[in-house]
Amino acid sequence: MKLSEFKFDLPAGLLALYPAENRDESRLLVLHRNTGQIEHRIFKDVVEYFNDGDVMVSNNTKVFPARLYGNKEKTGAKIEVFLLRELNREMHLWDVLVDPARKIRVGNKLYFGDGELVAEVIDNTTSRGRTIRFLFDGSHEEFYKMIDSLGETPLPREITRDVEPEDRDRFQTIYAEHTGAVSAPTAGLHFTPHLLKRLDLKGVSVNPITLHVGLGTFRPVDVEDLTKHKMDSENFKVPEKTAVKVNEALDNKRRVCAIGTTSMRALESSVSANNRLKPTEGWTDKFIFPPYDFKICNALITNFHMPESTLLMMACAFGGFENVMKAYQVAIEEKYRFFTYGDAMLII
Repeated sequence: MKLSEFKFDLPAGLLALYPAENRDESRLLVLHRNTGQIEHRIFKDVVEYFNDGDVMVSNNTKVFPARLYGNKEKTGAKIEVFLLRELNREMHLWDVLVDPARKIRVGNKLYFGDGELVAEVIDNTTSRGRTIRFLFDGSHEEFYKMIDSLGETPLPREITRDVEPEDRDRFQTIYAEHTGAVSAPTAGLHFTPHLLKRLDLKGVSVNPITLHVGLGTFRPVDVEDLTKHKMDSENFKVPEKTAVKVNEALDNKRRVCAIGTTSMRALESSVSANNRLKPTEGWTDKFIFPPYDFKICNALITNFHMPESTLLMMACAFGGFENVMKAYQVAIEEKYRFFTYGDAMLII
C-alpha cells in the first residue's frame, strides 16, 4: 500500500487538546470487522463486549518527564533537550533531540535548573540528535528524581498548548509501572480502577507487557512505498505469566484484545513457530501495515490517529483498510475527538 492512501482531512477542531473529564467516559466507536457495522458507545461500555476467559493485554510502561529546558554555557541561550533513550546507566549517557540544534556542538555544556544538573555534548547523531552525558554523581534513583523535578511532561507537539500540572497525571495510565516511555500508550488512558474491577468480576483478565514508547512511533513516514519505511527500535518485554494467560485464551478460542497499538506491536514481535505467544525481552522495529496476518489478537482498542501515521496503518491492517477508513469518516462526521487525549475505537 502507498502512504497517500492513508491521507484524510482532519478538521482542526477535532484534535483533542484536553482529556475527557473522566477517563472512562470518552466516546467509543465499536467496529465489527467482519461486517463493517459501527456502534457508538461510551468507553466504559467496553465491558459488554468481553466475557469470562477473555484476555486483555495492557502496556504498563511509565512516561517520564522527558522534555528539559536548559541553558548553554557562556551564552546562556535557552535550549530544549528531549530525552529519547538511556544508552548507559552508569555513565548517564543519553540519546537526545536538541532545539535549536544549530547552536549545540560537541563539547558544549548545558545547565539545567539552577545548575543542579549539568550535561556535556559528546557526539552528533542526526541533524537534531545528540549524545549527551549528564555529569551527576548520585545513584540512578537520585538521577531520575532530579529528572522528575526538572523535566516537563512530554505532550506531543500537536497538542498546541502549554503543559499544565494536571498533565503529569493524565498523560499516564493508571497501571503505569516501569519507567522508560517518552509518550503514553494512549488507548490505556481510558481505563479506571472501577472499570478494571468490572472486567475482573466478569472473568476478563488484564495482563501486562512493557513496551517503552519512543518518539519513533510518531515519526512521519516520508516514503510513498511503505515497504521502504523503517521504524525506530523500542525496548519491550513480554512476561511469562502474560504469555501463559494469552495462550490459554487462544487454546480455548477466547477473545484476546490488545489495549493499544504498542501492546499489539509487542505481542506480534513475540510469536512462536506454532503461532503462540512466547516470553520475550529485547527490541522491536516491527512495522505493521496492510496486508498483515495477525497471529495473537482478535480484538484491538485504539485511539483515533493522525493521517498517514504508522498507528493508523496498524489499525487498518487489523480492522481492514476500507472498514477503518470508513469508520474514520463516520468519526469525523460524528465529531469524535482525535489523537492522544481523544476518543477510542474497539475493533472486534
